[in-house]
Amino acid sequence: MKKRNRNTKYSLGSLLLLLAFLFYYACVDKGEQPAPAVEKPVKAKKPKAKHEVRALKVFTGKVIGIKDGDTFEVLYDGQPERVRLAEIDCPEKSQPFGKNARQYASDLCFGKTVTVTSDGKRDRYGRVVGIVTTENGTNVNEQLIKAGLAWHYKDYSDSRELALLEQHARTERVGLWADKNPVAPWEWRKNKRKKKQ
Repeated sequence: MKKRNRNTKYSLGSLLLLLAFLFYYACVDKGEQPAPAVEKPVKAKKPKAKHEVRALKVFTGKVIGIKDGDTFEVLYDGQPERVRLAEIDCPEKSQPFGKNARQYASDLCFGKTVTVTSDGKRDRYGRVVGIVTTENGTNVNEQLIKAGLAWHYKDYSDSRELALLEQHARTERVGLWADKNPVAPWEWRKNKRKKKQ
């Protein structure tokens, strides 16, 4: 058995420990602030091309999209215009009869030329609010109420004719009025907002 030389001041383990400490000390700044992180350059986003917001009162165009029962996209002068049917409110897509209202509206006017009559104002979503009439004279707003697929939106309309059309549809239990307890779309949206909070 070999005897260790006791004259060696430092063992191999303590030398390795000392080297590790010196390496750490050399790599770490002494109390100075860390170097700032290098920021990646941010690419400037190109602004989306916006079409001119037009004050449209009466215009004729082709229905190129049915978003839901009471919101259409009409191609006018080469630009799509979103149109919200005035004085009525159809069930939301996720609501009972929402898909029926959308399909009925599509059957009435999708791909057809219509005339939109508006007061020239837009709603908070930028949609033209108006009455949509097909080439053969069908008032789409009225037809949706007659079919029991829309409510007369009394908060935004005092039309006696629409009120009577809705009352007739209720009495005859047409469309959504066949449901035991139909929920108005404005109440449906309000309840949905409450659930999100």
